[in-house]
Amino acid sequence: FGSLLFKSFGGSKKKGAAGPAKEPKAISVEDAYMILEAAKNVVFVPGYGMAVAQAQHAVKELCDKLEENGAEVNFAIHPVAGRMPGHMNVLLAEANVPYEQLKTADEMNPQMSNVDVAIVIGANDVVNPDAIHDESSPLYGMPIVNAHEARTVFVLKRGKGTGFSGVENPLFTNDNTVMIYGDAKATVSALVSEFNDQ
Repeated sequence: FGSLLFKSFGGSKKKGAAGPAKEPKAISVEDAYMILEAAKNVVFVPGYGMAVAQAQHAVKELCDKLEENGAEVNFAIHPVAGRMPGHMNVLLAEANVPYEQLKTADEMNPQMSNVDVAIVIGANDVVNPDAIHDESSPLYGMPIVNAHEARTVFVLKRGKGTGFSGVENPLFTNDNTVMIYGDAKATVSALVSEFNDQ
């Protein structure tokens, strides 16, 4: 399903822009905790990387800690996040995330500018703002989760590679985005530990 969607939006690699490439900013788990501890509205944007890391149970633990700390927590689910439609819903339901917290991109996007922190977990193409802003992008016109509109964006990624489509994602170098590199399950578990230690 995902490959069909990406083929319909071009699927070729985007040519690099001229000039020096902007580097993503990395952040430590400790610094990420400080931001999350102050957040009142948090949205998780899960992707295939969450499935690969089997991080859904750790994500539910972090969700519980954020709620105990007074934050409203939701999940913005893109229909092709993962490797089949409904993949993220199945994993999160398995981790006992309440159904009412699982929102579609269409439900969450109008609220995204009021979100303190969007936590993108192993998603790439489904949060690529070029799909909205860059007519030359092969993803242009594809519906996305507008994570880039949140006040702060955490991107949990194993490394600096591109997603399924092979297209670079400018979200990663936005001024409001910070990267937390490493295994998603280990990263989320470390954030849970930060809450437990306080």
